Amino acid sequence: MSIEVSNESGMDVSEGELISVARFVIEKMNVNPAAELSMVLLDLSSMADLHMRWMDLPGPTDVMSFPMDELQSGGRPDAPEPGPAMLGDIVLCPEFAAKQAVTAGHSLGHELALLTVHGVLHLLGYDHAEPDEEKEMFALQRELLEEWVADQVEAYHLDRQTERDRRLLDKSRYFDE
Repeated sequence: MSIEVSNESGMDVSEGELISVARFVIEKMNVNPAAELSMVLLDLSSMADLHMRWMDLPGPTDVMSFPMDELQSGGRPDAPEPGPAMLGDIVLCPEFAAKQAVTAGHSLGHELALLTVHGVLHLLGYDHAEPDEEKEMFALQRELLEEWVADQVEAYHLDRQTERDRRLLDKSRYFDE
């Protein structure tokens, strides 16, 4: 799986975290392991230009998804075949996301992870234009984000336990002397 991040936003963002959450969603959605994804992070001005050009809406937005033209079956569970090799592009605006994070009462990292999940789901054919679509997509988005966070917490605790075990074993070598 190939995921590339290009940060043109001017903000310091954890690219590793974005790749981690995108990879998690792609794997959970059973997308072809040869899938490729591109993520671009833009500043407010560049995102506003893109938003106007593609959506004909003024001002910046938080995330935009651009599926590749050859997308026929995505990672939806009801799709007949595995997803294509090239999923498309997700464009994020960290500065816009930072304002949303403050309003929502969580960190910028959490907001960007949420937006990454949202963007990947759009690439896989999910939408929220209709109430039933919104309910399905947002429930799945919440579930995937919660699972990814739980995996991150578990990995952190495992790493801490491994470090404690290593220190204990280092100290135990003195018992034999």
